[in-house]
Amino acid sequence: MKYLHTMVRVNDLDKSLEFYCDRLGLVEQGRFEVKEGRFTLIFLSAPGNETAQVELTYNWDPEKFGEARNFGHLAYEVEDIYAACERLMKGGVTINRPPRDGRMAFVRSPDNISIELLQVGKALPATEPWASMPNIGHW
Repeated sequence: MKYLHTMVRVNDLDKSLEFYCDRLGLVEQGRFEVKEGRFTLIFLSAPGNETAQVELTYNWDPEKFGEARNFGHLAYEVEDIYAACERLMKGGVTINRPPRDGRMAFVRSPDNISIELLQVGKALPATEPWASMPNIGHW
C-alpha cells in the first residue's frame, strides 16, 4: 500500500492556488479539467517531495461546504518555522496557532482547511514575537 494524496474541496480556485502555492510554497504537479463532470483537479506537492500530494478539487457549480472539523488537517515539515510563519504573515495569512514552542504552528486555507507546520528536527529556541503571540480563532 502506498499513500497517494489527500483531497480538499475548494470554492475559489485562484485564492486557493495563491494560498497553497504562493504563500505555503507547494508546487503544481498536474491539472485535469473534466468538462463533462464540471470540475477541475489540481495536484500539489511540497518541493522535492512529489509523491505526497494534495488534490484540490474545484467543482464549477457553486456549493457551500461548511466547516467540517472531522477532516483534521494537512501537515508539512519546514526548515525554519519562524521564517515560514513570517513569510506567511507577510503574505496576509493569519497564524491561528503561533509557533510559541519553536516546533508547531497552524494556519488555515481560504476554505478553512487547517494546515499544521512542524519544525524539522528539534524545536527552535522560543523567540519573540512568537513566544507571547496569542492564538487567533481555532484550527
